[in-house]
Amino acid sequence: MLRVDIILDRDGVINLDSDAYVKSADEWIPIASSIKAISQLHQAGHRVFVATNQSGIGRGYFSLETLNAMHEKMLTLIHQAGGEITGIAYCPHSPDDNCCCRKPKAGLYEQLALKHHIKLNESIVIGDSLRDLVAAKMVGASPILVLTGKGQKTKQQNPSLSYPIYENLYDASQALLS
Repeated sequence: MLRVDIILDRDGVINLDSDAYVKSADEWIPIASSIKAISQLHQAGHRVFVATNQSGIGRGYFSLETLNAMHEKMLTLIHQAGGEITGIAYCPHSPDDNCCCRKPKAGLYEQLALKHHIKLNESIVIGDSLRDLVAAKMVGASPILVLTGKGQKTKQQNPSLSYPIYENLYDASQALLS
């Protein structure tokens, strides 16, 4: 099987999302089977990355230290399951900042590609919102929608999406591994 670079959105794909924002490591709760999915992808030889908008920092809801604590918790759980995240890129800006990294812009994917030598046109992006899929298409990656997080709403609001759609990250990973 060919090694593929897989870029995951975080909130709503790996962990439970919240309209009130995930603001602490205690509030960071993995979606059932998402950790196992990441571990299996890693063990199959794929590199797994995370690209996540974290405007809660720019909005003053939590600090960079808190974001690091959330990511430490995520990485610990993934390591305990035998998996690895090769790299994480995050956008700390609020939508009003008009930065180049906040999805649906492609800056986060481009950062990861530059740092980790990812061929974006040969990579897969798994997300739960239209902005993840739009940014993926912008860089030539293959988008996959999962129905966790905002995925159901994304599918309902965009009924003609032509991307593969799976219940959750685990189901998407099993399709990629088969």
